[in-house]
Amino acid sequence: MHLTQDDNKIQQTPLLKVQQLSIDNETGQSLVKDLSFDLYPEQTVALVGESGSGKSMSALALLGLLPDNLKVQGKIELEGLNLLALDQPKLQRIRGKRIAMIFQEPLTALNPLHSVEKIIGESFYLQGDAKTEIQQKVLALLQDVGMVEAEHVLKCYPHELSGGQRQRVLIAMVLALEPDILIADEPTTALDVLLQAQILERLKSIQQQRKMAMIFISHDLNLVKRYADHVLVLNQGELEEQGPSAEIFARPQSVYTQSLLNHDFGQALVLPLAETLLELNKVTVKYPIKHGVLNRVTAYQIATESVSLSLMQGEALGVVGESGSGKSSLALAIARLIASEGEIYFQAQDINQLDQKQLRPLRREIQIVFQDPFGSLNPRLSVEQIIAEGLSLHSISKQQCEVEIAEVLAKVELPVDIRHTYPHQLSGGQRQRVALARALILKPKLIILDEPTSALDRTTQLAIIQLLRRLQQQEQMSYVFISHDLQVIKALCQKVLVMHQGKALEYQATALLFSQPQTEYTCQLISASEY
Repeated sequence: MHLTQDDNKIQQTPLLKVQQLSIDNETGQSLVKDLSFDLYPEQTVALVGESGSGKSMSALALLGLLPDNLKVQGKIELEGLNLLALDQPKLQRIRGKRIAMIFQEPLTALNPLHSVEKIIGESFYLQGDAKTEIQQKVLALLQDVGMVEAEHVLKCYPHELSGGQRQRVLIAMVLALEPDILIADEPTTALDVLLQAQILERLKSIQQQRKMAMIFISHDLNLVKRYADHVLVLNQGELEEQGPSAEIFARPQSVYTQSLLNHDFGQALVLPLAETLLELNKVTVKYPIKHGVLNRVTAYQIATESVSLSLMQGEALGVVGESGSGKSSLALAIARLIASEGEIYFQAQDINQLDQKQLRPLRREIQIVFQDPFGSLNPRLSVEQIIAEGLSLHSISKQQCEVEIAEVLAKVELPVDIRHTYPHQLSGGQRQRVALARALILKPKLIILDEPTSALDRTTQLAIIQLLRRLQQQEQMSYVFISHDLQVIKALCQKVLVMHQGKALEYQATALLFSQPQTEYTCQLISASEY
């Protein structure tokens, strides 16, 4: 565990001083109120709180990246320089070199038109480095952040990478800038627990080498406890309490902080026997590798290999494993969004044998909630239009449509008036609820959830789990639930499939998996996820 620096920081001069930072919207509503803290060299300050508590907004204010319609007051001093008084050209010289940020959603932060080599190497190119030197530096950075087969990844584009790979590319891109202050906004959200520890250990090592300070925004209090020196707890834009990490976790002063630290999600439901809804028999997903001028297929990369399982009506299956282990590929194969070999029986029909016309009636029965809600929600549509999109294919009156939208918003615990807003106006947690509402409104038999709670704080995670558990009980909803968080899996799923390098390592009842894990890899996952 990283030792706190709160004891010796008194002898240092703050690198950054935030004094009474306040952010109001155009109607005068306070989004952040009188936030003050100091940041010292090599220190890690964590911002924690529920979605919409002002964590990311406060970080964006440091870089001058807030929209013009927001009113920012107070002082943000970087070694005596008030950042709030600087114009955009001067701020641009601060961004990246002095203060850099790892954003929460890597797919939206990475240029889709550039390869990994060009994305990470851009800063080296601007410095005038030679092409061969740039490639070596990029490779070194990719290896530093734990990228497997780094040389192969160089020529890839963001859409060709897994969520975890994209996150690592983003971290490498920011580290290439060698900033004095690194703002890490949920930097390991898409990564499994083993890689989370690996990357954060690497970040801490680089931080100490360069005497770099870090502002760590995370909903994962296990990581905050292990890697932060000082913690600020935000509640609806106001500072609830702050102090040394060890003190906050040992003796939280406010009821709000105590509720954040409560990580008991309860136990998965005990279900009666039911009919089999989904059955997989030796399902294999492989992607063609193409080479040459004619783009011919020369080999295949195996994403999942001979996976077999069954799922009852009303049952939840948890799928766990490291980034790139084939979890999402398996989910896409079940939804018939990518081709696969083997048999996939859904309601006793092998959907791999159905053509698109035959498959269309089943599309309503199988819905998917993607890992990145911001990327999967159409930015040009309002929440109401996004949720109603699936209903437009059915003969439903406008009045009935509005009733169903109101009902499903209530189910995911969102206010009805949110239907007129757009995705960019919502917090990460709100966007995930909208994505869930879009799936639920079609009343499917099976929902595939790909990391639906990874970007959410503990309080919101608990609310989503309770919601999913209630739907499971009341409406016999079945889930294939992909997650890196074993505590969430334990609270919701009756069975668990552990995947590693495309293969199914373990497949058994959840209680048995946690009490009697069969492989060393599963033991490591369980150990790393313990609070």
